[in-house]
Amino acid sequence: MDGFGAHDPGRTIDWSHTSDDYAVYRPGYPQSFYDRLDALSLGTDGQDVLDLGTGTGVLARHFATRGARVTGIDIADGQIEAARRLADEQGLDVTFHVRPAEQTELPNNAFDLITAAQCFLYFDHERVVTEIKRLLRAGGRVMTSYLGWLPRECPVAGATEKLVLEHNPAWTAGDWSGDVPAAENWSVGHFKVIERFVYDEALPFTNETWRGRIRACRGVGATMSPQEVAAFDADHNQLLRETVGDTFTVLHRVVGFVYEHN
Repeated sequence: MDGFGAHDPGRTIDWSHTSDDYAVYRPGYPQSFYDRLDALSLGTDGQDVLDLGTGTGVLARHFATRGARVTGIDIADGQIEAARRLADEQGLDVTFHVRPAEQTELPNNAFDLITAAQCFLYFDHERVVTEIKRLLRAGGRVMTSYLGWLPRECPVAGATEKLVLEHNPAWTAGDWSGDVPAAENWSVGHFKVIERFVYDEALPFTNETWRGRIRACRGVGATMSPQEVAAFDADHNQLLRETVGDTFTVLHRVVGFVYEHN
Protein backbone atom coordinates (compact mmCIF):
# COMPACT_ATOMS: atom_id res chain seq x y z
CA MET A 1 0.00 0.00 0.00
CA ASP A 2 1.09 3.60 -0.46
CA GLY A 3 3.54 4.69 2.21
CA PHE A 4 5.77 1.63 2.47
CA GLY A 5 9.19 1.69 0.88
CA ALA A 6 10.02 -1.08 -1.58
CA HIS A 7 13.68 -1.27 -0.51
CA ASP A 8 15.62 -1.61 2.73
CA PRO A 9 18.89 0.36 2.58
CA GLY A 10 21.90 -1.93 2.29
CA ARG A 11 19.78 -5.08 2.13
CA THR A 12 18.85 -7.20 -0.88
CA ILE A 13 15.27 -8.49 -0.75
CA ASP A 14 14.98 -12.03 -2.09
CA TRP A 15 11.68 -13.75 -1.36
CA SER A 16 13.04 -17.09 -2.57
CA HIS A 17 14.98 -17.28 0.70
CA THR A 18 11.70 -17.33 2.62
CA SER A 19 9.91 -19.91 0.48
CA ASP A 20 9.98 -22.84 2.94
CA ASP A 21 8.58 -20.78 5.81
CA TYR A 22 6.32 -18.83 3.46
CA ALA A 23 4.66 -22.01 2.19
CA VAL A 24 3.89 -23.23 5.70
CA TYR A 25 3.38 -20.13 7.83
CA ARG A 26 1.86 -17.58 5.44
CA PRO A 27 -1.45 -19.26 4.60
CA GLY A 28 -2.95 -15.91 3.74
CA TYR A 29 -6.26 -14.30 4.45
CA PRO A 30 -8.97 -15.34 6.91
CA GLN A 31 -12.17 -16.98 5.65
CA SER A 32 -14.02 -13.68 6.08
CA PHE A 33 -11.90 -12.21 3.25
CA TYR A 34 -12.83 -15.01 0.86
CA ASP A 35 -16.49 -14.68 1.82
CA ARG A 36 -16.33 -11.07 0.63
CA LEU A 37 -14.75 -12.10 -2.67
CA ASP A 38 -17.49 -14.68 -3.20
CA ALA A 39 -20.13 -12.03 -2.51
CA LEU A 40 -18.50 -9.82 -5.15
CA SER A 41 -18.23 -12.74 -7.65
CA LEU A 42 -14.45 -12.36 -7.87
CA GLY A 43 -12.40 -15.39 -8.90
CA THR A 44 -15.36 -17.68 -9.42
CA ASP A 45 -16.23 -20.56 -11.74
CA GLY A 46 -15.40 -19.90 -15.39
CA GLN A 47 -13.40 -16.69 -14.88
CA ASP A 48 -9.87 -16.24 -16.19
CA VAL A 49 -7.73 -14.88 -13.35
CA LEU A 50 -4.16 -13.58 -13.25
CA ASP A 51 -2.45 -13.27 -9.86
CA LEU A 52 0.52 -10.89 -9.98
CA GLY A 53 3.32 -11.38 -7.45
CA THR A 54 1.66 -14.66 -6.58
CA GLY A 55 4.31 -15.82 -4.10
CA THR A 56 3.43 -19.38 -3.10
CA GLY A 57 0.13 -19.05 -4.90
CA VAL A 58 -2.18 -18.46 -1.94
CA LEU A 59 -4.77 -16.47 -3.88
CA ALA A 60 -4.18 -18.35 -7.12
CA ARG A 61 -4.83 -21.69 -5.49
CA HIS A 62 -7.96 -20.42 -3.76
CA PHE A 63 -9.42 -19.19 -7.04
CA ALA A 64 -8.65 -22.55 -8.63
CA THR A 65 -10.68 -24.29 -5.92
CA ARG A 66 -13.62 -22.06 -6.96
CA GLY A 67 -13.43 -23.24 -10.57
CA ALA A 68 -11.54 -20.29 -12.07
CA ARG A 69 -8.84 -20.75 -14.72
CA VAL A 70 -5.81 -19.28 -12.98
CA THR A 71 -2.33 -18.06 -13.90
CA GLY A 72 0.14 -16.87 -11.27
CA ILE A 73 3.44 -15.07 -11.87
CA ASP A 74 6.29 -14.01 -9.61
CA ILE A 75 9.92 -13.00 -10.11
CA ALA A 76 11.14 -15.29 -7.30
CA ASP A 77 11.78 -18.77 -8.67
CA GLY A 78 11.78 -20.28 -5.19
CA GLN A 79 8.28 -18.95 -4.57
CA ILE A 80 6.99 -20.35 -7.86
CA GLU A 81 8.58 -23.72 -7.11
CA ALA A 82 6.69 -23.80 -3.81
CA ALA A 83 3.46 -22.64 -5.50
CA ARG A 84 3.65 -25.46 -8.03
CA ARG A 85 4.30 -28.03 -5.32
CA LEU A 86 1.39 -26.85 -3.19
CA ALA A 87 -0.97 -26.79 -6.18
CA ASP A 88 0.06 -30.34 -7.09
CA GLU A 89 -0.53 -31.48 -3.51
CA GLN A 90 -4.03 -30.00 -3.66
CA GLY A 91 -4.72 -31.50 -7.08
CA LEU A 92 -5.23 -28.05 -8.60
CA ASP A 93 -4.60 -26.99 -12.19
CA VAL A 94 -2.84 -23.61 -11.96
CA THR A 95 -0.33 -22.23 -14.47
CA PHE A 96 2.67 -20.59 -12.80
CA HIS A 97 5.46 -18.60 -14.46
CA VAL A 98 8.64 -16.92 -13.22
CA ARG A 99 8.07 -13.48 -14.75
CA PRO A 100 7.85 -9.83 -13.71
CA ALA A 101 4.44 -8.22 -13.36
CA GLU A 102 5.52 -5.48 -15.75
CA GLN A 103 6.22 -7.91 -18.61
CA THR A 104 4.06 -11.01 -18.29
CA GLU A 105 4.36 -12.22 -21.91
CA LEU A 106 0.67 -13.20 -21.71
CA PRO A 107 -1.97 -12.54 -24.42
CA ASN A 108 -3.92 -9.31 -24.80
CA ASN A 109 -7.38 -9.07 -23.24
CA ALA A 110 -7.02 -12.47 -21.61
CA PHE A 111 -8.31 -11.96 -18.06
CA ASP A 112 -11.55 -11.17 -16.27
CA LEU A 113 -9.76 -10.49 -12.98
CA ILE A 114 -6.21 -9.43 -12.16
CA THR A 115 -5.14 -9.57 -8.52
CA ALA A 116 -2.12 -8.46 -6.52
CA ALA A 117 -1.88 -9.34 -2.83
CA GLN A 118 0.68 -7.67 -0.56
CA CYS A 119 2.94 -6.86 -3.51
CA PHE A 120 1.95 -3.79 -5.53
CA LEU A 121 4.53 -1.57 -3.85
CA TYR A 122 7.32 -3.66 -5.43
CA PHE A 123 6.13 -3.03 -9.00
CA ASP A 124 7.11 -0.29 -11.43
CA HIS A 125 3.71 1.39 -11.29
CA GLU A 126 3.77 3.10 -14.67
CA ARG A 127 4.78 -0.08 -16.49
CA VAL A 128 2.51 -2.43 -14.56
CA VAL A 129 -0.55 -0.22 -15.10
CA THR A 130 0.13 -0.31 -18.85
CA GLU A 131 0.48 -4.09 -18.68
CA ILE A 132 -2.73 -4.52 -16.67
CA LYS A 133 -4.67 -2.44 -19.20
CA ARG A 134 -3.33 -4.64 -21.99
CA LEU A 135 -4.25 -7.88 -20.23
CA LEU A 136 -7.69 -6.97 -18.87
CA ARG A 137 -10.85 -7.75 -20.80
CA ALA A 138 -13.60 -5.19 -21.25
CA GLY A 139 -15.58 -5.09 -18.03
CA GLY A 140 -12.76 -6.80 -16.14
CA ARG A 141 -11.74 -6.06 -12.57
CA VAL A 142 -8.47 -5.41 -10.73
CA MET A 143 -8.17 -6.26 -7.05
CA THR A 144 -5.36 -5.37 -4.66
CA SER A 145 -5.42 -6.67 -1.11
CA TYR A 146 -3.44 -6.44 2.09
CA LEU A 147 -3.29 -8.25 5.41
CA GLY A 148 -1.20 -6.36 7.92
CA TRP A 149 -0.74 -6.66 11.65
CA LEU A 150 -1.27 -3.51 13.70
CA PRO A 151 1.85 -2.81 15.81
CA ARG A 152 0.43 0.37 17.34
CA GLU A 153 -2.62 -1.48 18.66
CA CYS A 154 -1.41 -5.05 19.25
CA PRO A 155 1.29 -5.56 21.91
CA VAL A 156 2.51 -8.82 20.37
CA ALA A 157 3.02 -7.23 16.96
CA GLY A 158 4.64 -4.16 18.50
CA ALA A 159 7.12 -6.18 20.55
CA THR A 160 7.97 -8.38 17.58
CA GLU A 161 8.64 -5.38 15.36
CA LYS A 162 10.91 -3.86 17.98
CA LEU A 163 12.92 -7.10 18.01
CA VAL A 164 13.12 -7.21 14.21
CA LEU A 165 14.57 -3.69 14.21
CA GLU A 166 17.13 -4.63 16.85
CA HIS A 167 18.39 -7.37 14.52
CA ASN A 168 17.81 -5.51 11.25
CA PRO A 169 17.76 -1.69 11.66
CA ALA A 170 17.47 -1.29 7.86
CA TRP A 171 13.95 -2.72 7.79
CA THR A 172 11.55 -0.03 6.56
CA ALA A 173 8.21 -1.87 6.42
CA GLY A 174 7.33 -1.65 10.12
CA ASP A 175 5.18 0.63 12.28
CA TRP A 176 2.17 0.59 9.97
CA SER A 177 -0.35 3.15 11.19
CA GLY A 178 -3.26 1.18 9.78
CA ASP A 179 -4.38 4.14 7.67
CA VAL A 180 -6.03 3.16 4.39
CA PRO A 181 -6.56 5.66 1.56
CA ALA A 182 -9.77 6.05 -0.42
CA ALA A 183 -7.82 4.85 -3.47
CA GLU A 184 -4.20 3.91 -4.10
CA ASN A 185 -1.99 6.49 -5.80
CA TRP A 186 -1.10 4.24 -8.73
CA SER A 187 -4.77 3.92 -9.72
CA VAL A 188 -5.56 7.63 -10.03
CA GLY A 189 -6.37 8.55 -13.62
CA HIS A 190 -6.44 4.93 -14.75
CA PHE A 191 -8.91 2.96 -12.64
CA LYS A 192 -11.82 3.83 -10.35
CA VAL A 193 -12.68 2.11 -7.09
CA ILE A 194 -15.94 0.20 -7.24
CA GLU A 195 -15.52 -1.62 -3.93
CA ARG A 196 -13.34 -1.02 -0.88
CA PHE A 197 -13.36 -2.90 2.38
CA VAL A 198 -11.36 -2.40 5.56
CA TYR A 199 -11.90 -4.36 8.77
CA ASP A 200 -9.93 -5.83 11.66
CA GLU A 201 -9.68 -9.43 12.79
CA ALA A 202 -7.70 -11.01 15.63
CA LEU A 203 -5.97 -14.00 14.04
CA PRO A 204 -4.91 -16.98 16.19
CA PHE A 205 -1.26 -17.99 16.43
CA THR A 206 0.98 -20.27 18.43
CA ASN A 207 4.60 -19.64 19.35
CA GLU A 208 5.63 -21.78 16.37
CA THR A 209 3.27 -20.29 13.78
CA TRP A 210 3.95 -16.64 14.69
CA ARG A 211 7.69 -17.22 14.66
CA GLY A 212 7.34 -18.88 11.25
CA ARG A 213 5.18 -16.02 10.00
CA ILE A 214 7.81 -13.49 11.04
CA ARG A 215 10.70 -15.52 9.62
CA ALA A 216 8.80 -15.35 6.31
CA CYS A 217 8.61 -11.56 6.35
CA ARG A 218 10.76 -9.13 4.43
CA GLY A 219 12.66 -7.83 7.46
CA VAL A 220 13.84 -11.30 8.46
CA GLY A 221 13.92 -14.21 6.00
CA ALA A 222 13.93 -12.18 2.81
CA THR A 223 16.94 -10.04 3.79
CA MET A 224 18.91 -11.69 6.63
CA SER A 225 21.52 -14.41 6.28
CA PRO A 226 20.60 -17.87 7.63
CA GLN A 227 22.78 -17.22 10.68
CA GLU A 228 21.06 -13.91 11.32
CA VAL A 229 17.64 -15.51 10.94
CA ALA A 230 18.53 -18.22 13.45
CA ALA A 231 19.76 -15.66 15.99
CA PHE A 232 16.63 -13.57 15.57
CA ASP A 233 14.37 -16.60 15.85
CA ALA A 234 15.99 -17.69 19.12
CA ASP A 235 15.43 -14.24 20.61
CA HIS A 236 11.87 -14.15 19.27
CA ASN A 237 11.14 -17.53 20.85
CA GLN A 238 12.39 -16.27 24.21
CA LEU A 239 10.38 -13.04 23.91
CA LEU A 240 7.14 -14.90 23.21
CA ARG A 241 7.67 -17.42 26.00
CA GLU A 242 8.26 -14.60 28.47
CA THR A 243 5.32 -12.45 27.40
CA VAL A 244 2.42 -14.38 25.82
CA GLY A 245 3.10 -18.10 26.15
CA ASP A 246 2.20 -20.59 23.45
CA THR A 247 -1.19 -19.40 22.15
CA PHE A 248 -2.37 -15.86 21.46
CA THR A 249 -3.97 -13.64 18.83
CA VAL A 250 -2.47 -10.88 16.70
CA LEU A 251 -4.72 -8.07 15.52
CA HIS A 252 -4.65 -7.64 11.73
CA ARG A 253 -6.27 -5.20 9.33
CA VAL A 254 -7.75 -6.73 6.17
CA VAL A 255 -7.90 -4.38 3.18
CA GLY A 256 -9.29 -4.83 -0.31
CA PHE A 257 -9.66 -2.52 -3.30
CA VAL A 258 -11.62 -3.54 -6.39
CA TYR A 259 -11.14 -1.39 -9.48
CA GLU A 260 -12.51 -1.10 -12.98
CA HIS A 261 -11.03 0.77 -15.93
CA ASN A 262 -12.01 4.44 -16.16
